[in-house]
Amino acid sequence: MAIPSQFLDEIRTRIGLADVVGRNVRLSKKGHEHSGLCPFHKEKTPSFTVNEGKGFYHCFGCGAHGSVFDFLMETEGLSFREAVEKLASEAGLALPEERPEDRAREERRKTLYDATEAATRYFAGKLYAPEGREALDYLLARGLSQDTIKSFNIGFAPDRRDGIKKALVGKDGITNEMLLGAGLIIQPDDKSRDPYDRFRGRVMFPILDRRGRVVAFGGRILPALETDKTAQKVAKYLNSPETDLFHKGSLLYAMEKAQSAARSGQALIVSEGYMDVIALHQAGFTGAVAPLGTALTEDQMRELWKIVPEPVLCFDGDNAGQRAMARAAERALALIRPGLGLRFAILPAGEDPDTLIRKEGPKALGAVIAAANPLSEILWQMEVGAADTTTPEGRAALQKRLEDHARAIEDPTLRSHFLSSFKDRIWASRGQGQQGQNSRPGAKSGYRTGQWAKPSLKKYADKSGVFAPGEGLKAMKQAKVPTARMLEETMVANLVTHPEIFDFVCERLGTLTFLSSNLDNLRQEALKTLAGEQGLDAAGIKAHLRQSGYAEILDELLGSKRFVNVSIAREEADDETALESWEEAYAKYRQSDLQAEILEAQQLLAAENTTEAFERVRILKTQEYGAVTKNAK
Repeated sequence: MAIPSQFLDEIRTRIGLADVVGRNVRLSKKGHEHSGLCPFHKEKTPSFTVNEGKGFYHCFGCGAHGSVFDFLMETEGLSFREAVEKLASEAGLALPEERPEDRAREERRKTLYDATEAATRYFAGKLYAPEGREALDYLLARGLSQDTIKSFNIGFAPDRRDGIKKALVGKDGITNEMLLGAGLIIQPDDKSRDPYDRFRGRVMFPILDRRGRVVAFGGRILPALETDKTAQKVAKYLNSPETDLFHKGSLLYAMEKAQSAARSGQALIVSEGYMDVIALHQAGFTGAVAPLGTALTEDQMRELWKIVPEPVLCFDGDNAGQRAMARAAERALALIRPGLGLRFAILPAGEDPDTLIRKEGPKALGAVIAAANPLSEILWQMEVGAADTTTPEGRAALQKRLEDHARAIEDPTLRSHFLSSFKDRIWASRGQGQQGQNSRPGAKSGYRTGQWAKPSLKKYADKSGVFAPGEGLKAMKQAKVPTARMLEETMVANLVTHPEIFDFVCERLGTLTFLSSNLDNLRQEALKTLAGEQGLDAAGIKAHLRQSGYAEILDELLGSKRFVNVSIAREEADDETALESWEEAYAKYRQSDLQAEILEAQQLLAAENTTEAFERVRILKTQEYGAVTKNAK
């Protein structure tokens, strides 16, 4: 059976070529393409490329070339139909059954392109006819040049019921049925009545697919008709209906122009409407596109990601534009993954790209685009604006809303980073608001502020600041500097008693190796368990550790004496306090390694008094000063 090309296009939209090829080939991203070693011949230098935007792979070594379907046929020995069936299953699509009407539809699609191309020529001609003078004046008043108008094939639909019908039917094989199928005329429910033009009294914008074929139109009503009381219920913008050629949720206006510009380094900018896109292109932002009368859809996002990893959304600065931005941000969460995201350009209140360019010039808009924020920042701004971060209740509510957003992310690595980033910012925002700055109340239960303030060891050194042999460790003990074991216990105990801090400490704690094998094994088991079971509370992690054979060391670690000797946050303390305690222990632990090396170098200098030994002490002391200064900040 002949599989409809529309169905094949749908598979290509849902299944990324690079994802399929990447199952067999280790690909690396280079510019707008992926490259790797060719799977069809032996080679040591990569000559195999994947062009996601154009939908093909090519090997410059052996000449292999094809689509996603060809790749499966070649690598897995499948027939074309088998390749289509496999990819359709992965995309969640049911393979269409062969029906006579399907064959007829394919034939009809071929003729519909003839109808849309003929309509484009008709509308363009009418713009420069006497009846199109008002439409042309409108475009020129909006700042569009004649070259821009012609580049986008902008036209005009006269305010007549049978304008396009009379002009096209019977010429070059165009029929009423073709105009109906292309959405250019409307058949009344009463079949005895004649069809009439869909677009009347409107400036016409042809909509092209990525291959540059006209598939639909958008029409803006002329200002004179817009203000006419009899036309108040007429939509300002009107798009073609869904047809065999046009599916508005998967296309973007001007993508056929923007894709090459974006691949050449221009920003891929998503604005709200036709005029914004055209104004952006005229001002030099030739990577601009727009959705077609709907909020940005999942399919449109996938189309954007085929071109660049981070397109920029630049919606109007009014309330409607901000709502559209929020909807796009929330819709993108389930789709983003490492390397693919969105950025958001915030326009001044009341401005759109067109008005900002006309008022302040392209540089002003360029600055807005350059300052575009990532998705995580937009989500933060959306939620924090209505949150009270001065109270635990307010911070908890804010955290819940942000965590709900983050948990919509399917990729576990990216989800973890979003959660960690949001929690960092929530804790950083504590005390802000009425006080106007970050502040921390006095000591909380189980935590003694300043217990590990850096002690002065100067009285234990000679006048040169160098310790005598054997005196360094003695000096540290007398000054009551916490030992490495104490710091290790503190870090693990705070994690076990407050597992909510896991996202903030897991990477750093995972890189350490403790001197005590028992404690190190406990550290590894706690990290592994919390990484695999999100939401585990203190009782749950302790029960697991005891069942895993760590009962003795866990009881020793959490014994009452430990809370006296080291700065471990008690279980009744909040997570914020536990994190502060952990961070202080980690900083001291990292610093203690350097101090031990300094002591060793000082002892060597005292014993040998060589230039090399002195230089080593000087370099290490410089490093220590830098570390202390950084921590102080």
